[in-house]
Amino acid sequence: QLQLVESGGGLVQPGGSLRLSCVASGFTLDYYAIGWFREAPGKEREGVSCMSSDNGRTYYADSVKGRFTIVRDNANNTMYLQMNSLKPEDTAVYYCAIEHHGGATCRYYSMDYWGKGTLVTVSS
Repeated sequence: QLQLVESGGGLVQPGGSLRLSCVASGFTLDYYAIGWFREAPGKEREGVSCMSSDNGRTYYADSVKGRFTIVRDNANNTMYLQMNSLKPEDTAVYYCAIEHHGGATCRYYSMDYWGKGTLVTVSS
């Protein structure tokens, strides 16, 4: 059964760091574009960062450029989102998602499978 499971969310102070993980099971990540999305209360789900299936392209939302890094570990069938210099406006539920043979367009409607999300709260 294909499954994506996120972990690593929690409460962090502004300026702090978190690393989100997403473990895939039931399939191999090798042929999938990977992505991280977030949904804050009252806002639409937005693409945070994505990486194409061939690792050739990456996308970062302007709001996270220079602070977040997406990482793919095909050997362990895991993807990560390293988040540094966190701000209160980064507070949201974060979801990992995949798209078969996808690019790095980071459009939520293009993704094929989703995890259930992990909550990140940035607050003092």
